[in-house]
Amino acid sequence: MSTSGRNGRKAKSALSPTLVVGLLTLAVLAVSVPGALREAAERGSFYLFSAEFLRDLPKRLAGPGRLRFVLQPLMAILLGIRSARADVAAGRPPYLRGLLFHAGHRAALMKSSLESIATLLLAGILADSVFQWILLGISYPGAAIVVGPVLIGVPYALSRAAAGAVIRRRLSP
Repeated sequence: MSTSGRNGRKAKSALSPTLVVGLLTLAVLAVSVPGALREAAERGSFYLFSAEFLRDLPKRLAGPGRLRFVLQPLMAILLGIRSARADVAAGRPPYLRGLLFHAGHRAALMKSSLESIATLLLAGILADSVFQWILLGISYPGAAIVVGPVLIGVPYALSRAAAGAVIRRRLSP
């Protein structure tokens, strides 16, 4: 099905990349749940809250997929810089200060964050889940939901805050 664009031309309707990655992520997490629950019942605790989770972190850094520990934060940093430029241009407060102390700007800042990194965030969760299967033989959805976003959310927030400060400093007389 197609719709008309601004200039009257027909535009193809397609699934957005975020939707596609989101659906794939949900599918992989859904397939992971039964095995993770079975293992939690046998272990008596969830993997995410176990010492095994901490012992397995180095496996993620050394095994297949270790390049994502560089690429995902790098992409998050670049997106953070782009968002900082938009913050300054729009006159929004500094990112972290705005989130913490400016309730009136908090929702807009969070929305712009999610719009900027949603696809990357979902891809991070998906990648972590898939590489758990490769490295550990099982995928733990809770761990994927924590590790993937940490690799993206922390560098994004810090780079958005730092880049905003640098841009503001350069623009001030």
